[in-house]
Amino acid sequence: MSIKTEKKSTELKEDKYPFSLTEPHKPTHKVRFVTAASLFDGHDASINIMRRILQSSGVEVIHLGHNRSVHEIVNCAIQEDVQGIAISSYQGGHVEYFKYMIELLEEQGAGHIKVFGGGGGVIVQDEIDDLHDAGVSRIFSVDDGSEMGLQGMINYMIHECDYDPVTKTEIDIEKVLDKEPKAIARAITALENGNEELISFSDKQLLKKDGKPLKAESEKTIPVLGITGTGGAGKSSLTDEIVLRFLTEFEDITIGIISVDPSKIKTGGALLGDRIRMNSIDTERVYMRSLATRASNRSTSAALTGAIELYKQAGFDLIIVETSGIGQSGTEIVDISDIPIYVMTSEYGAATQLEKINMLDLAEIVVLNKFEKKGSLDAYRDIRKQMIRNRGEWHAKPEDMPVYPTIAAQFNDKGVNNLFAAIVEKINERYSFEWEPKLYTDASPAEDIQAQAIIPGKRVRYLSEISETIRNYHEWAEQQSEIASRLSEVNGTLNQLNNWKPENKEVLESDLSKMKEHWISKLDVAPKKILDGWDDLYERYKQDTFDVKIRDRVIKNELYRESLSGLKIPRVAMPDTKHEGERLKFALKENLPGYFPYTAGVFPFKREGEDPTRMFAGEGTPERTNKRFHYVSEGLEAARLSTAFDSVTLYGEDPGYRPDIYGKIGNSGVSICTLDDMKKLYSGFELTKPTTSVSMTINGPAPMILAMFMNTAIDQEVERYLKAEGKWEQAIKDVKTKYEKLGLPVPRYSNEIPAGNDEFGLGLLGMTGDEVIDAETYDQIKEKTLSSVRGTVQADILKEDQAQNTCIFSTEFALKMMGDIQEYFTEHKVRNYYSVSISGYHIAEAGANPVTQAALTLANGFTYVEYYLARGLNIDDFAHNLSFFFSNGLDPEYAVIGRVARRIWAVAMRKKYEANDRSQKLKYHIQTSGRSLHAQEIQFNDIRTTLQALLAIYDNCNSLHTNAYDEAITTPTEESVRRALAIQMIINKEMGTAKNENINQGSYFISELTDLVEEAILTEFDRITERGGVLGAMESMYQRGKIQDESLYYETKKHTGELPIIGVNTFLKEGAGDEEQKPIELMRSTEEEKKQQIDNLEAFWKRNEDRNAEAIERLKEVARNNGNLFEELMETVKVASLGQISHALYEVGGQYRRNM
Repeated sequence: MSIKTEKKSTELKEDKYPFSLTEPHKPTHKVRFVTAASLFDGHDASINIMRRILQSSGVEVIHLGHNRSVHEIVNCAIQEDVQGIAISSYQGGHVEYFKYMIELLEEQGAGHIKVFGGGGGVIVQDEIDDLHDAGVSRIFSVDDGSEMGLQGMINYMIHECDYDPVTKTEIDIEKVLDKEPKAIARAITALENGNEELISFSDKQLLKKDGKPLKAESEKTIPVLGITGTGGAGKSSLTDEIVLRFLTEFEDITIGIISVDPSKIKTGGALLGDRIRMNSIDTERVYMRSLATRASNRSTSAALTGAIELYKQAGFDLIIVETSGIGQSGTEIVDISDIPIYVMTSEYGAATQLEKINMLDLAEIVVLNKFEKKGSLDAYRDIRKQMIRNRGEWHAKPEDMPVYPTIAAQFNDKGVNNLFAAIVEKINERYSFEWEPKLYTDASPAEDIQAQAIIPGKRVRYLSEISETIRNYHEWAEQQSEIASRLSEVNGTLNQLNNWKPENKEVLESDLSKMKEHWISKLDVAPKKILDGWDDLYERYKQDTFDVKIRDRVIKNELYRESLSGLKIPRVAMPDTKHEGERLKFALKENLPGYFPYTAGVFPFKREGEDPTRMFAGEGTPERTNKRFHYVSEGLEAARLSTAFDSVTLYGEDPGYRPDIYGKIGNSGVSICTLDDMKKLYSGFELTKPTTSVSMTINGPAPMILAMFMNTAIDQEVERYLKAEGKWEQAIKDVKTKYEKLGLPVPRYSNEIPAGNDEFGLGLLGMTGDEVIDAETYDQIKEKTLSSVRGTVQADILKEDQAQNTCIFSTEFALKMMGDIQEYFTEHKVRNYYSVSISGYHIAEAGANPVTQAALTLANGFTYVEYYLARGLNIDDFAHNLSFFFSNGLDPEYAVIGRVARRIWAVAMRKKYEANDRSQKLKYHIQTSGRSLHAQEIQFNDIRTTLQALLAIYDNCNSLHTNAYDEAITTPTEESVRRALAIQMIINKEMGTAKNENINQGSYFISELTDLVEEAILTEFDRITERGGVLGAMESMYQRGKIQDESLYYETKKHTGELPIIGVNTFLKEGAGDEEQKPIELMRSTEEEKKQQIDNLEAFWKRNEDRNAEAIERLKEVARNNGNLFEELMETVKVASLGQISHALYEVGGQYRRNM
C-alpha cells in the first residue's frame, strides 16, 4: 500500500515539472555555473553536495568555496560567462546579500545570469517571496527539498539555464581590444561553442562575423608562460604565487590567465577547480577564464589557441596558461607557450620513471614543489641528473640545471621567490625586455628551504612517539604497582609473624626481610618516595586546613564543608587503603587534584570565592555588549568575560554600507574594528585585576584583536598612573587639544553609561598611552600590564581548517603569527594570558564524536608544541600559555574527557618533553554543547545543559560556559543568559555533592572508561602519524572527512530514531506547546547601531590618515622580512582598523587558499 502511494505521489510531482526529478536533466546547450557559500559563511558542505550533482549532470562548475563576497562572485560569473549562480547562505544577512547580487549583475549588464540559493530553514518564506520579487530565480526551501529531492532541484536549475549566452545580450566584439571583461568572456564562449556569427579562429588569426580580422592597432610582444604538471602537484597554488609576485613587483602589469581542467567522459561535466585556489586575481589587472577540455585524452581545450590569441589582441602584458594534470607523455603545453614550466613532486616512483617524462626534455624550467615532503632531496638530485642525461650535457654541473625546489603553500617561500626571479630572467632573455624586480632578485634555485617547514621532517612521528611514551608510562606504572603489591604482601606476612610468633620466627623473619629488601630495590625512586610519604599526606588531608604555596604566597584552604545536617563534607576524599600496590597505582595513574599526573585536576583546590562561571556576551555595538557584561557580572566576585564577535569581525573585515557586509554588522556577536571599540567593550572592568579574565572567541583575526586588547589594558593602566600622579586633568586637556587641531569631535561612549561601569578605561578614547606620557614610563607600565592580564584568545587555526570555520589567513601564515605572539609573550613575560585556546568545541560542533574531538584537539596542541620548539622556543617558556577548550555533551565519554586529556598531556610533557610542573598542567575549559541545543521544545535544552554542566564540574574543569536554551534559534537574550548562568551557580552553590572536588575518583566505571578513552585517543594519534602528522593529514583532508562522516552518522541515527532525543524524535507533543507559541525575541543589531559603527570607523580613519599608510607599509615590510608580526601589530592597531590590517596581510600573500 505504501509503495503504491509513494509511486503515485512521485508521478504527481513529475507532472508538475517539465523534467525528471530523479534522472539527470540533459540540456541542449553547454551549461556553466558558479557555486559558492556566501560572505562570512564558513560552512560549504551543502553547496559542495550541490556542485557535485551539477557536475555529474553534465554542468561545467566553477566552484569558489566558502566566504565569498558578492563582487567576487559577480566578477567571476561575468569572466567565466556562466548561465547560473548557486549560493548557500546559512549565516543571516541573506536578503541584503542576494538583492545586492541581482543589482550588481544588472549594473554590469549581466542580468541574464540566473541566481539560485538556499539556506535550509534560515531563509523564511516571507524572505523567499521578497527575494523572488527582487529577481532571484529561485530560493529553495526545506519543503522544496522534500518535494523535489536534490536531483530535482539541480534539474530545475539546469532547465532554467539551458540557453546560449551568445544569444542573450549584444556584445561589441571590438571591445575586446579595450580589455572589456564581458566582451572577452563572450568571445571565448563563442570560440568554445563554435559560434562563428560572433567570432572565429582560423590560420592563427581571429575573424569577426564579416570575415575581417580582429586585430589591435599596434603589435605588442606578449610572453606566454605555460604551466603544466602532474595532478595534485600544486600548479594552481604555484600559479597564484607567481601572479602575486608579478603584481607586487610591476605596478602597471596586466595579466591574462587561462586555466584548463578535464571534462568527464561519461557525463560531460567538469570541475573547473583552479579559480578557488587563486587569491591574487581579485583585481582589475588580472583576467581569468577557466576552460574544460570537452574531450578525452587531452590536457588542453580546442579553443585554447584562439583564447590565447584573444588575450594577445586584448593587449595583456603577460599570459599564463595552466593545463590540467598530465601523465608522463603529455607535452601539449610546449606547442602553445613560449616558456613551458613543468611542475612535479617527489612522488613519481623509482628514479627510472624520470626517463619516461617527456617534459623533462622540453621544459625550460622544472619546479619540484612540496619540497618539505619526504624524499624531496633525493628527487632533486635525481631530476637534475636526468636532465643532464636528456640534454647530453655530460660535463654540466647538476646545480646548473633549471630545477627549482618550492613549497608554494608556504607564506613568502624562498623557493617561489627565486623561481619568480628565474622566470623574469627567462622572459628578459627571450624578448629583450628590461623587467627589473626590486624585491625578488635571486634567480638561483633555493636548496635550503626544507628548513622552512613548520614541522621538520625528522619530527613528523611526534604523535606516535607520544603514544609510545604514554603506553610505556602505564606499563611502568603497572610494573611498579605489582612490585609494591609484592612488598605489601611481605609486610603483611612480617606483621603476622609478630602476632603468631612461630618457633622458626627468626629464620622466617630473616628470609622475609631479604625478600622485602629485594622488592624495595626493585622500586624506582619516585614510587618509593610516594609510598614513604603516603601516611603523612593522608594525615594532612584529615586536618581542618591545608596550606598551598603558590609562588610567594601561602593560601590556607578549608578541608571540609559543613552540611545543613551538621556533617563535615570533605573537599578532597582520600583513598582508604593500606595496600601499597593500590596506593601506588592510584598515585601513578590518578593521584589527588594538584598532583602528577593531574588526572583529577591540575590544582589542589578550587579557588575560594571564584566559581568557574563565565559571563557570555556579544551583540550589536561595543557599548551594548559592555552593558550586557556589567549586567551578567553584577554581584559576582570574579569577572570572567566571554566574548562573541559578529561575522564581520570574525572574518577580519570592517563594517561598511556594502549590502553583503551591512546586514551582518553586530548580529550574533559584537562589532569590533578599532582600538576604541575594544576600550569601550571592556570599560569599567579592571583588566589587570586578578579576578578579571577575558576570553575572546576569535580565530583568523586573533593577532589583531589580541593587540587591541593588550593596548586597551595598557592604556587603562596609563589612565590609572595619570590619576595617581595628579596628571589626569592635563591629559584630558591634551586630548581636547589634539582634536581641536584635527577639527574633529573627541570620540565618546555613545550610549548611557550602564550600572556598574565606573568609566575606567574610557579616558583615553581616541588617544594611546604613549601620546600622553614619556616613553620610559610608558614602557614600564606596558611591561607590568603584560605580565598581569588574564584570559585567552582562541587563535587555534588548526581546528578552524579542520572544522571549516573562519580561516582568513593560510594555515602556515596563521601559525607563523601564532608563533610570533608566543615569542612576544615569552620576551615580555606574559604569564597569565593564554596565547592560544586549543579548541575541540568547534570540532565537536562540526560533528565529531567525543573521542575524535579529544584526539584531534590534543593532536593539535602537540603540533603547536612541536612548531614552537622548531622555532627555538624552550618548552617551559610557552607551555603554560596554552589552554584547552572542549565541548561537553551527554555521551558517556564526556564524563572523563578532562581526566584523559590532563593525564595524556602531563605524562607527555614530563616524560617526552622534560617540561616542568607548571607546563605539565593542562588547563581544561568547557562550553556546554551547542549541537545538543534543538529548535524543537527549546525549554528542554536547559535540562541537557544542566546535565552537561554537572559532568564538567565533576570533572574539575577550570572554567565553564553554559549555553542559553534559545541559542538554537537566536542570539541569547538577557533572560536566557541569566538562566544559563543560574544553572552552574545552582550546581556550585546548592548541589551538595559539588562540595567535594574529586567526586569521580574511586568509581570503577570512571576508572575503566578513562583507560578506554585514553587508548582510543592514542590509537587515533597513530592513525594521524600514518598520514604525516597533523599537517600531513590536513593536506589530504583526513580530519575534515572524519568529522563529516561522524556528523552524518549522528544525523542518520537521529533521523531514524535509533538515537532518541526527547522532544525532537520521541516524546513529541501534539500541537505547539505554550513555549512555542510565545513570540521569540530575536536579538539583532538596529539600523542605528550599524550606522554608529560605520560612523565611528570613518572617524577613526579620518583622525589617523596621516599615520595610517606608513604603519601599514611597515607591517607589510615586517611580514616580507619574516619579522615578528605581533610586535608590529601592537603598534599598527593604534592607527589602523581591523579590515585595513587584514587586507594588508593578504597583499603580501598571507590569505587563506581555499580548497575543495
